[in-house]
Amino acid sequence: MAALNSGGPIVLEGRFARLEPLDKRHVPGLAAIGVDESIWRHMPYGEIRGEGDLRHWVEGILALAAQGTDIPFAVIHMASGRVAGATRYMELRHAHRGVEIGGTWYGAEFRRTAVNTECKYLLLKYAFEEMGCIRVQFKTDLRNERSQQAIERIGAVKEGILRNHMILPDGTLRHSVYYSVLDSEWPSIKARLKHKLSG
Repeated sequence: MAALNSGGPIVLEGRFARLEPLDKRHVPGLAAIGVDESIWRHMPYGEIRGEGDLRHWVEGILALAAQGTDIPFAVIHMASGRVAGATRYMELRHAHRGVEIGGTWYGAEFRRTAVNTECKYLLLKYAFEEMGCIRVQFKTDLRNERSQQAIERIGAVKEGILRNHMILPDGTLRHSVYYSVLDSEWPSIKARLKHKLSG
């Protein structure tokens, strides 16, 4: 995964979305779409009630980036130039050539659109074709059926459930569902995603 250790920031751009390095300047745009209880219900970050909470969230994610464990992105909707959401590479496993795509959320109007499909395509493509990954994983709350359906639409393989995996800020015990895509599976999944995006 030498690509992680070289060069400047990663920018991934398609027809519908651009992923650019998350920055504090994205806070107002994120706050405009992200003060929505349904986004954060299954996330391990607690309640987000306003721009101050979003700023704190961004600062926390940037702290993880500074430690080298995460590479966070703001998702920009190409047609409008608006912030559509956020996503990131996380749990970078250099020695084992693995990474997780997660921490993903979108404003309501951008969900179930080409933005999400293209973001997953761009992130997977970069992970397998530039970073040299042999495994990309996803995880989600067992209760979050919408997220599971979105991951399954990509073609990721469901691996299992980690029970009592996390204690959420409200004390809820979260079971996490894990999925993965392997390098050997990427060509067929790439073709499937390209077909979806061309439709």
